[in-house]
Amino acid sequence: MHSLLAQTATQSDPLLPTWPELIIGTICFFLVFGILGKMLVPRLMKTLEERHDQIEGGINRADEAQAEAQAVLQQYRAQLDDARHESARMREEAREQGAAIIAEMRQRAEAEARRITEAAQAQIEAERTQALASLRTEVGSLAVELASRIVGESLTDAARQSRMVDRFLADLEGGDGAATAATAATAATTAEAGSSEAGQ
Repeated sequence: MHSLLAQTATQSDPLLPTWPELIIGTICFFLVFGILGKMLVPRLMKTLEERHDQIEGGINRADEAQAEAQAVLQQYRAQLDDARHESARMREEAREQGAAIIAEMRQRAEAEARRITEAAQAQIEAERTQALASLRTEVGSLAVELASRIVGESLTDAARQSRMVDRFLADLEGGDGAATAATAATAATTAEAGSSEAGQ
């Protein structure tokens, strides 16, 4: 009766395993779990570690690339600053060289102007001296001739002629017409006096 009830209860609930099925299932579960733990789990852990290493390596490489980019940027900025300083220095040197060239050209121009002025003054002085010598000769001849006509005879005393011409030219250089006339009269008087002395 009891076995009949147990058989009836077993037949009435098909979801409940029997004891042999439960034991066999438990053994199989632990076997499968052990096999998976021995074979599959290490592979999974190795794959996870590789993935972790790849991720960490990528992060490290990204950090290294960023640091390298920062270093390159700093180097570029330093080179740019150096180029700016060099450009400013070159501009300053060019300005100083330009000022020196301008000063040198100004000195050369002033020296050339002085040379031209001195040459012109020397030429003017030479022409003036030549003109005075020519004028002295002509005025002397005219004065002697005039005195000779006033006196009425030839004046042959060279020293007297020279003194008379010197006085006449001195008055001419002074630019005074009255003095010139007075000098001519003096020359005539001197010539006349000389003639009288010669007659005595």
